[in-house]
Amino acid sequence: MSVKKVIISACLLGQNCRYDGKTKINNAILEKYKDYEIIPFCPEAPLFGTPRQRISVVQKDGEKRIITEETNEDVTQMLTDEIHSFINLHQNVDAIVLKSKSPSCGYKTTPILNDAKEIVKYENGIATDIFLEKYPNVTIVDEMLCNA
Repeated sequence: MSVKKVIISACLLGQNCRYDGKTKINNAILEKYKDYEIIPFCPEAPLFGTPRQRISVVQKDGEKRIITEETNEDVTQMLTDEIHSFINLHQNVDAIVLKSKSPSCGYKTTPILNDAKEIVKYENGIATDIFLEKYPNVTIVDEMLCNA
């Protein structure tokens, strides 16, 4: 029998990979998935380093774009490529647990901004949208739903 595999946002595992160099370790998630092979996931840290400037999801012409807060650079394609590379390495997984409110990993909790940087709605982060497409039969939750 093979061990089940779970993708978990690296910051929830205790990795200091958040934009501010900190972690959001979640011991309940570690306990819940202790019998799984855990695959850490953070598409931002390998591209932009830690700490780094924040990124936001900005609605532009009806499309979600990932924009750096300080330099106003569009990094959507870089992140998309990084996420697809990760998926290519991890085709078969049994569960995915992501960090809520994250521009990459938020699940229905990511603030979507307009050009004036005002929150207009809450949706998925960029990785969550791609994961939902690429892993249609896998349960995807964030740490809030996981702890419920």
